[in-house]
Amino acid sequence: MKHDTSARRAKPARITGPAHVIAAAGYSISGVQRLWQETAFRHITLAIPVCVAVLAVVGAGFVDYCTLFILISCLVAVEALNTAIECIVDHLAPDWEEFARDAKDLGSLATMCLLCANGVFMGTVLYRAFALT
Repeated sequence: MKHDTSARRAKPARITGPAHVIAAAGYSISGVQRLWQETAFRHITLAIPVCVAVLAVVGAGFVDYCTLFILISCLVAVEALNTAIECIVDHLAPDWEEFARDAKDLGSLATMCLLCANGVFMGTVLYRAFALT
């Protein structure tokens, strides 16, 4: 599948100074809108209030909430990068290619690692709350 190069648009002008901050915020919002199309991201957003509720029920401290925030932020960031990789790979290799499979599998592994880290953290919070009392 060949892409039509005649429909290419010119690269937008670089934004600098204070306007860059506003533009960057807009780019990030666009990224969240794109990421929302991914089922995995929607699942993550559903898990956030569940995890916060678990922390509240077990009487977790401030450090636990901060740790959860950091882990969830890392998970969202890796999911965004994984989605970006998939977008690029799908563009470069519309048919099956070994490099495309490898790139997607590695992105998936990165996401799974952070899912496991979040699970281990929540498990240790629950263990501390129930097994050590």
